[in-house]
Parts: sequence; C-alpha cells; structure tokens
Amino acid sequence: MSDSIKQNVQWFPGHMAKTRRQIKELLPLTDAVTVLLDARVPKSSENPELDAIIGGKPRIYLLNKCDLADENITSQWIEYYKRAGYAAIAADCRSGRGLNKYRALVREVCRDKIEANAEKGMAGRPVRVMVVGIPNTGKSSFINRMAGGSKAKVENRAGVTRSNQWFVVGEGLELLDTPGVLWPKFDDPAVGDKLAFTGGIKDTVLDPELLAMRLADILYRIYPEKLEERYKIKQQGEIEPYDLLCLIGRKRGMLIGGGEVDTDRAANMLLGEFKAGKLGKISFEKPGEAQ
Repeated sequence: MSDSIKQNVQWFPGHMAKTRRQIKELLPLTDAVTVLLDARVPKSSENPELDAIIGGKPRIYLLNKCDLADENITSQWIEYYKRAGYAAIAADCRSGRGLNKYRALVREVCRDKIEANAEKGMAGRPVRVMVVGIPNTGKSSFINRMAGGSKAKVENRAGVTRSNQWFVVGEGLELLDTPGVLWPKFDDPAVGDKLAFTGGIKDTVLDPELLAMRLADILYRIYPEKLEERYKIKQQGEIEPYDLLCLIGRKRGMLIGGGEVDTDRAANMLLGEFKAGKLGKISFEKPGEAQ
C-alpha cells in the first residue's frame, strides 16, 4: 500500500481509562469473563491489554457478527482459541444464531466453581459472568438476546453503577455489562483501519477517501472476486489505491466535470456498501497472520 495513505489512529477518551479501572475492581465479583470480538477482525478487536486486566479468570471468546464474516476463516479462529485453551463460539447476537451453545459453555468453564459452591452448601448459586469488548462488538445485543424479554437489573449489589450493570438472564446465570473499552494507542495503523471499517471506532476520525482507499486496496488483494462481482473490476496487476477507488467510482458513473471521478462520493458509497454487507461475507484476519 502507498505510504501516502498510511496514518496512525489514536483513540482513547477519558471514560475508557475509567472503564479499565472499573473492570479490574469488579473482576473479583465474577466467576468468568466473556470476551466479545468482531468475527471479521478477531485479533484487531481484542484489547491487547486484556490478559493483564483479567489474568487467569476463566474466559469465553464469542465471535459476534459471524453472519458478516467468512465462515471458513471463522471456523479457523474457533479452533485457534480452543488450541490456546479457551472456550470459543461463533454467533450472531442480533438473530441469536449460535447462542444456544452459550449457557452450556459457561457451565463447562465454571465447572470447578459450581462444584465448589455445591460442596459449600450453595448449590444453585448463580454463575456471574462479566461481558467485555471494545465498542460496537455487540455487548448490548448479546445481553438482550440472552435475557429475552425478561431482562432485569440486579439491584443493591456492590459494583453496580450506571455504566456497569448486572442482569439476571435466567437458568442460574447473571451477566455484568461493561462499557466498551479500547486501548491507548494502535501501534499498527492497519488495526485502526480494520476497526474503522467494522465500526469499532468512529470512521469520522479518518478521512473517508483515505479509509475507502485502504478498504479497496485490501479487498483487491484478498477478495478480488468480491470487487469483480460487485463493481465489475478484475485483477490487473499492481494498482495504486487511489486509482482503484477512481476505477470503482467510474464503474458506478460517479463523474463530475471533465469526466473526473467524484472520489468523495465513491468513497462514501464503497464504505456504505461494505457496512451494509453488500460485498458479501468478508474476514480481514486469519489466525497466525501478522496483523
């Protein structure tokens, strides 16, 4: 990719630093942690500070938005987390797809705690799970789907604040919702790009044309068939990202005076169609690849 379109993204509002402190403070109240990731960018959507924050607490990885991701690659990620010793499932929290496996998975990772409670005469004590994830990974959709129509906040408990809420979701399970938290700096600008593509950070922090050029460049390299199907663009060797965006705009007839391409309009169209899922199921990361 041309160096001219590389740009670091730093995005760490003060409330996210506060959330990080709150997660550490509330962790002792929980039996396990569910980490929501975007199935299209599992690595980039996982806070690299997570291990330091939650330590050895039992962990479940939930790859949300699997309906938008490449199914074969998502399966590779599930196996990747399992080999690393973690429970993992793919799900679409809006439709509920995949979530029928979640409760059993919680019982499995919390088996020791459940058995210890039974031995202490506390059989039936609810399992308490903290739900964490960067913004827009779907925590609210997940909790709403798990709770069905009977979501109820647990009151009068240490740790309950306006932004960190316990929810009873039935069958001996309680979930602790936390605000999305990012990390102080993206050392790799490609991480910021992927999060902007998928909504993990506001794409308004980047110039739409630059972002669309990056997206077009990645798609041209890893999903050329998507560009051909959607915009009738065939791979033709190396092409600069700006020229690729112009080609997309030209194919859509987005021209201004003198036959020049309206790249601003083309950029917004490409970004909008990607977010709407019109380019098909796309994953930007595979296990083991340098991110």
